[in-house]
Amino acid sequence: MEHSTNYFDTFIQVAEDCPAEEGIVPPERGEKKSIANVQFELLRNNPYRYTSDDLLFLVHAQRNDLVKSEMKQEREKFFSKGQACMRASPLTKTYGWGIHNDEDGKIAIFGRDSEEYKKFLTKKGLKVVPAMRSKRKEK
Repeated sequence: MEHSTNYFDTFIQVAEDCPAEEGIVPPERGEKKSIANVQFELLRNNPYRYTSDDLLFLVHAQRNDLVKSEMKQEREKFFSKGQACMRASPLTKTYGWGIHNDEDGKIAIFGRDSEEYKKFLTKKGLKVVPAMRSKRKEK
């Protein structure tokens, strides 16, 4: 059975405890790009091209140097167990990016300081869900 992380007609708003006041380009650290870097580059350069599932698998494939002949089998293996959705992405939790999922499940990012971001929060018929907090709420 394949698990999916896709949302449809949904906006993932920045986490309540996100430190970024605006959309920030994730800083590069070391030779290997971080998950945040790869997600950011793919989404910034290809708005509404990928679903969440496509993006998460592409990041996995890039970071593990998979070759084309391995893709189909590796994707099945990757989604045979549940994966964290974009609500847990460092883009939404740390770097100030909201994620719009259109009616086809294709995604694009918007900085929390942008006009588009603000419009998504009040758009009729669009489900708005928060990104996951980085820290537990104090009781």
